[in-house]
Amino acid sequence: MVTMDMESDALVALRAASAGAAVVREMYGASLARYEKGGGDFATAADLAAEEAVLDVLRAARPEDAVTGEESGATGAAGAGRRWLVDPLCGTLNYAVGSMLVAVNVALRDASSSRITAAASADPFSGEVFWTDGAGAWVRGADGRDDRLIPSAGSRLVDLNLDPPFPHAPGFRAVEVMAAPEFVAGFRPRVVSSTVAVAWVAAGRRAAYVTDGGPGLRLDSVHFAAGIALCEAAGCVVTGIDGLPVDEGAGGLIVAADRETHGVLMTLARTPAQG
Repeated sequence: MVTMDMESDALVALRAASAGAAVVREMYGASLARYEKGGGDFATAADLAAEEAVLDVLRAARPEDAVTGEESGATGAAGAGRRWLVDPLCGTLNYAVGSMLVAVNVALRDASSSRITAAASADPFSGEVFWTDGAGAWVRGADGRDDRLIPSAGSRLVDLNLDPPFPHAPGFRAVEVMAAPEFVAGFRPRVVSSTVAVAWVAAGRRAAYVTDGGPGLRLDSVHFAAGIALCEAAGCVVTGIDGLPVDEGAGGLIVAADRETHGVLMTLARTPAQG
C-alpha cells in the first residue's frame, strides 16, 4: 500500500469515492425511485444517497472547501480556491437496468493552478479505486494493495461514447469513426457508457476512449475531471477532439494510451468533417 499523510487530498478523494461506491453496491438491484432531469436524463435514489455519502466525507475532512455535486449542485464560495467535483454514479442508466458498468468520481480542482490535484474513480463492483495525487496514479484493489497505473494500447480496444447530444455533428460522429475502415483495421470498438472506461485507459485495459461533448467538457466537469486527471498522471495522451488541451478547445475528449493511438484517432475524428 502506498503510504500517504492521513490529511492528504488524495486520500480524502479515495475515501470519499469509496464511501459512495459502498452505497451504490448496497442499493444495487433494489427497486429505486427515479427523479427526472429532462432530456431523457434521470437520477435514482442511489445517485442521491451515494452523493450524500461522498459529501459527508468531504465535509468532515475539508469543511472549508467548496463542492459541486451532480445532484446537489454547487455549495461554498463561487470563487473558491479549492472545489471538489462529485459524480456519485456515472452510468445511471446502466445501473438502473442491472448493469454493473458504473463509477463514482471525486476530484479536487485548485483554482490557483487550474489543475486537478487529487482524484479518485471507484468501481463499486470490482472493489477497485483508481486514484491520483496529481503526480502519480494507482489502483487500489479490494485487498488494499496499490499498483501503479501503466497505460498500454495492446488490447486495441477503444471505448466510444455514443450517448447524445452530439454538439459537433455532422463534422464529428463517434459512430462514423467506429465504422471507418482504418478503425476496423486497427481497433475493436466497445461501448461502456460510463467513465469507468476512462480509468481503464490509464490502467492499460483500454487503448483509448472517445466522446463528443461541447465546451462544458472541461476540468470542472463532475463526470470527467477524475478520469482526465488519472490519465494525465499515468502518462496517457489527453486532448479534446480538436487536439487542443481539454480546457482550451471546442470540447470532446480523446484519451489514448500512447501518441500513436491518439494520432490515428485524431485523424479519424477529423475525417467525417472532410466529407
